[in-house]
Amino acid sequence: MSQIRAAILTISDTASKDRSADKSGPTICAILQGRGLVIKYHDIVPDDDEEIRRVVSLWIESGNVDWIVTTGGTGFGVRDRTPEAISPLIERHAPGLVHLMLSASLQHTPLAALSRPIAGTIRSTLVVTLPGSVKAVRENLDALLGGGVLDHAVELIKGGSGQATHSTLASVSGRGNGGHHHFHDHGHHGHSHKEPQPRSILSTDPALLATTRHRISPYPLVSFGDALLSIMANVLPLNAERKPVTPDLKGHVLAEDVFAPQNVPLSQTTNVDGYALRSSDEPGTYRVVTPATHPVNSVVPEGSVYRINTGAPLPAGTDSVIMVEDTELVTTHADGLSDAEELEVKTLVSVPIGDNVRAPGSDVRAGDLVLSKGDLLRSSGGEIGTLVFVGRKEVEVYRKPVVAILSTGNELLDLHEPIPQQGEGQWGGIWDTNRPSLQAALEGLGYEVMDLGIVSDQLDAHVEAIRQGLDRADILLTTGGTSMGTSDLLKPVIERRFDGTIHFGRVKIKPGKPTTFATIPVGSGLRKPLFALPGNPASALVTFHVFVVPALRRMEGRQVVDCQFPRVKVKLCDAMKLDPRVEFHRVLIRADAEGLRAFSTGGQRSSRVASLSGANGLVILPEKTEQGRDLFEVGDEVDAMVIGELESR
Repeated sequence: MSQIRAAILTISDTASKDRSADKSGPTICAILQGRGLVIKYHDIVPDDDEEIRRVVSLWIESGNVDWIVTTGGTGFGVRDRTPEAISPLIERHAPGLVHLMLSASLQHTPLAALSRPIAGTIRSTLVVTLPGSVKAVRENLDALLGGGVLDHAVELIKGGSGQATHSTLASVSGRGNGGHHHFHDHGHHGHSHKEPQPRSILSTDPALLATTRHRISPYPLVSFGDALLSIMANVLPLNAERKPVTPDLKGHVLAEDVFAPQNVPLSQTTNVDGYALRSSDEPGTYRVVTPATHPVNSVVPEGSVYRINTGAPLPAGTDSVIMVEDTELVTTHADGLSDAEELEVKTLVSVPIGDNVRAPGSDVRAGDLVLSKGDLLRSSGGEIGTLVFVGRKEVEVYRKPVVAILSTGNELLDLHEPIPQQGEGQWGGIWDTNRPSLQAALEGLGYEVMDLGIVSDQLDAHVEAIRQGLDRADILLTTGGTSMGTSDLLKPVIERRFDGTIHFGRVKIKPGKPTTFATIPVGSGLRKPLFALPGNPASALVTFHVFVVPALRRMEGRQVVDCQFPRVKVKLCDAMKLDPRVEFHRVLIRADAEGLRAFSTGGQRSSRVASLSGANGLVILPEKTEQGRDLFEVGDEVDAMVIGELESR
């Protein structure tokens, strides 16, 4: 069966005013994406019957959605109106799905009995309403996605026989297991994509002797999909701010819906350069009046035409425009002079009423939604032009994050200030590559960067640098200090000095296994994210593109489905071996008559930053399995992440 197309609707008065309050919507997005579903839409509406029905009906009419999932508004609160809003739209109710969801939640809490979910079909789309809590959302989705229930339902709704699902169930049940059937998401190597749960402090106490340190990392090795899920579940959009509509808005995300305050155009205007006249005027010779000689709100006299330029309003008494090309000059006010003004012209054709005329509101009508909350104001200019077009001088946008960066290690030298760090065994022999390369990447993406420099392998230096970053930036980005050495202090400092939560400390990818993601409390219930990237330059840049960019995009208000770099299919021009980990192979992607082709940048060693010089893509090589292949050949088609501008030949 083809991929299931889903749409997610968060129903909440609070979240509709402050998108950062929506935690269940992003959780659903991340879980469904992890299961291979395609997210077509994700929106937020208040607890309003008409608004809920409007959005659901709009998605149904689009024909692009197989499954609509709502979250919120299913309880007994005064404003909980989701069942009442959606029930009238349901054509065939699905009480079995309701029972399944309630049963799943009741296993965890008796309060689930207070939920009022509904499920059913509207045309060929399945609609399911979930509660508003993240915990309940996970419980319900586990029930719906487990055992092939959702796949089977969607297949039947779309007119299938369901034979494919029955065959899968039969094959699984025939394997024995003492009658217990285990359903795995084969597209993700059997992992159930639940957010990795933060654990208690696992880091070694740096105050103790080196002999007491861990010899094997205590942090579980999480999958690539689980790592992304954890990031999307713990990173929220920043607060909104009001900014003037200028070109500086490029790269920002709208924090409000934008409606046209008036018709555009306000009155009848012309599409061409020519002469405004009455459609009843026959071809012939007419006297010329102009904006300089005739007020636009006065009726044009009989026997005259009004000279007009593209975009200008039609004067009173006229209803059409004849193009300059369909006229001839007859006389001027001062014959023989180069700057002589037209006196009379001859019209050569008749023009029908409304010819070459834009009607009032023909571009935009007053009250039309022209841009939506969550839309990106792209550097190509269309969205900013639209804001100007409808006369908006200011607009609410999400604040873009300020990023603090630092490198750790006594062995590092700043290229322009090569002062060796003082420390045991220091030798000052490596240029710090990571900060300059990451700063270039961040500023190229439009983010303000705060450079905290190189931090020595001392506990107090780490504490002071992180404190500065928390005080002055929205997100911290560090490199080095994440492995198992005695001087790798980041994890202990995060957990023991800042009461931070390490959501994952190792990821099953290549390069970038020691990548660490944490959040640190900063008061008022807020937490700031911190990414501790590996020290090897290629690893740092790859994990920046794979993990940090999605987090930054989420912080600036983008929808969860729009946070990652786009993925495309490419044909390999070099053979690539598979690894037991998901590998991101650096490539140059070129577009030609045969499509998109990927050329390896050479040796992929994690310390070889030159492998990213010229790279505009990352080929995503799947894990090597015992029964699977161990090599992709030249000409094979694979997935690639586009991280730079595509080249053509």
